[in-house]
Amino acid sequence: MWPKESKNTFASIPLSSEMKSHQYFPLLLLIFLALTFTSKAQEKEQYVILISLDGYRYDYTERFQPENLNRFIKGGTAAEAMIPSFPSKTFPNHYTIATGMKPENHGLVDNAFYDPYKDQVYVINNREIVQDGYWYGGTPLWVLAEQQGLTTASYFFVGTEAPVKGIQPTYFYNYDGNIPNLTRISKVFEWLILPEEERPRLITLYFSDMDDIGHRYGPDNNEQLSIRLHRLDRELGALFEGLKSFDLDINVFIVSDHGMTNVPKVNLLNLNHITDGIDAKVINNGASAHLYLNNPLEIEEVYLKLNSKEGPFKTVKVREREYYKNIETYRHRMGDLLILPDLGFYLATTVGMVGYQNRSALFKTEVFGEHGYSPEYRDMHGIFYANGPRIKEGLKIPTFQNIHVYPVICEILGLKIPEGIDGELEVLKPILKN
Repeated sequence: MWPKESKNTFASIPLSSEMKSHQYFPLLLLIFLALTFTSKAQEKEQYVILISLDGYRYDYTERFQPENLNRFIKGGTAAEAMIPSFPSKTFPNHYTIATGMKPENHGLVDNAFYDPYKDQVYVINNREIVQDGYWYGGTPLWVLAEQQGLTTASYFFVGTEAPVKGIQPTYFYNYDGNIPNLTRISKVFEWLILPEEERPRLITLYFSDMDDIGHRYGPDNNEQLSIRLHRLDRELGALFEGLKSFDLDINVFIVSDHGMTNVPKVNLLNLNHITDGIDAKVINNGASAHLYLNNPLEIEEVYLKLNSKEGPFKTVKVREREYYKNIETYRHRMGDLLILPDLGFYLATTVGMVGYQNRSALFKTEVFGEHGYSPEYRDMHGIFYANGPRIKEGLKIPTFQNIHVYPVICEILGLKIPEGIDGELEVLKPILKN
């Protein structure tokens, strides 16, 4: 007769001499495996909410002391900073966080670039192009999760609007910056109250507040940044408080794609003047310009001509791998040459210069904020905070590269990590509770 007490049932079964015989070993093994499976089944499923605070520089929390974010950090893990990948632009780095791969390996090599195979320029404000899965390599978290049987949802995240490998999140929205933050947050609660078979286990969220205000006034305008950050903090507080009402193991990751640096209006560089007389397609990203030569055999001549020009910028050959290390997969998207301004200077076309003049007059500022520079500059560094049942409390970790976020989220969700990513689980595994 089976004992009434179910706890430690295996240990309570008396073993007779007959049961000790090898003929009972398969039965004992079956009982052991069944009990192990039951124990695993009783463990609560883990949920992950990945939140991007675009343009949130590594030092903003210490400078402005947002109440709810500080409480979140105290109850979880925080990195000193998170290093973006080159170039430190929004689309490449969001997609790096989503795939665990550097831009040179996942294909979004900048916010804007030319693809000669498709004879198109990828630009982030072209809806048709952004929604074309052709541009996106790697396996984003939501694709991996859906492939392995989990439901996912997104209220904005780079890559979710396109079918990558033919897959998108079960629930997602096309980007609309006019949607209020609280509307996005309330949708998270709606998703979490769905029946278990419909409920997303992975949710991504995106907020542009700190990027918007940083671009407008620069990262040193304490008055403007403080107003916007404390409003965002109150909205995040509403999210944190609402999540407490769910009897679910929800792990929240808060990251940013890059930091921000000051660019005085007088430091704008006219790209048309710099590239005058160069026979090439020029795609400008401000902190970098890609040159696709019409005659690649002229690279040495063009390289010498550009570097002979005086100014706070330099020209480098893509093939020398100084910035993009792997050029085998997407070399055609990177171009032949890169023009890179010094930190605090920014490339603008003649038309773009007029736009900056108008912004200066409208917002009454002589300083703007920009990014896209080498990740070696600390101003480009972002944030990494995590809190939840699988995350250690009160832990401070050193600065690390953003490629390592992907595998730790996979680990929490029980997803098999794909081969060929740049991130390594060992980097962030120490933040996890056993």
